[in-house]
Amino acid sequence: MARFLCRRLLGYLVLVVVASGLAYVLAASSLNPRADFEGRNPRPAESVINAQLTALNLNDHTPVLQRLGIWVAGVSHGDFGRTWEGASVNAELDRRMWVSLRLLFFGTVLGATAGVLIGAYAAVNRYRASDRLIALGSFVVLAVPVFVLAVILQLGAQSANNATGLPLFAWVGEYEPGAGLGSRLQHLVLPTLTIAVGQVAIYSRYQRSMMLDVLEADFVRTAMAKGLRRRDALLRHGLRTALIPVTTYFAYNFGLLLLGAAFTEKIFGWHGMGEWVIDSIWRGDVNSVAAFNCFAAVLVLLAGLTSDTAQAMLDPRIRR
Repeated sequence: MARFLCRRLLGYLVLVVVASGLAYVLAASSLNPRADFEGRNPRPAESVINAQLTALNLNDHTPVLQRLGIWVAGVSHGDFGRTWEGASVNAELDRRMWVSLRLLFFGTVLGATAGVLIGAYAAVNRYRASDRLIALGSFVVLAVPVFVLAVILQLGAQSANNATGLPLFAWVGEYEPGAGLGSRLQHLVLPTLTIAVGQVAIYSRYQRSMMLDVLEADFVRTAMAKGLRRRDALLRHGLRTALIPVTTYFAYNFGLLLLGAAFTEKIFGWHGMGEWVIDSIWRGDVNSVAAFNCFAAVLVLLAGLTSDTAQAMLDPRIRR
């Protein structure tokens, strides 16, 4: 199993390098950091603008491949360069990534776990009222954009606060200055639910479909014939087999999860990676956008490695 995971990790590392390089080339070719100087009054001289952009490796007059070489040389030493304001990209990355990771971790774990369990329950109770209700709820959630879902949750939280007269939920920022753990939890609930609810809808549909394929499988009937109750046979054998394709889907779904998290952070005022990349694209900050893409590529790598590990644990044939 260790050899299998090492091979997969090596392949993922190559993909991260290629994806990060292509993302930098795309950002450097399409963004215009020079526009940040056009609205200034008085406007700096062209030579001053070129000198400052060159110092930040943002000068669009420099060939893209040359700028890529400078950026890769810096990244190889752990330096992602400077923002368009001259601040360290590394410092901004270190500050913001933990905000996003906290939100992504809880939203992913809650959404995937609940989605798998709900999907399995719907499959076992197929064509009953509970199955149809879960299907209806999932399709409604999937049809609602993430920013609309966030606003709906905010309105529901406001109604709950008004009905109880207590500040049960908060939805602006990560925490109140000077407050403790309780304030962080209040601010964490709604963004986490925004991410988790969409994941529940996706995984429940996928897990239901996979579970239906194994309900009447021979190995489930054999386990029941040996004395296992239907529930135990489905949990020990059916659910384990049905989880194998879902673990593969987890890796492919993680990119969309990052996109949803970016909008979620912006809506709830979380100063994480999502807010940062949206603002950086608006400002034409190539180095910050490239750093975010590298961060996203590493997260997708970890998601793929987690998926491979879970798949190897569930399917002994892979370990051999």
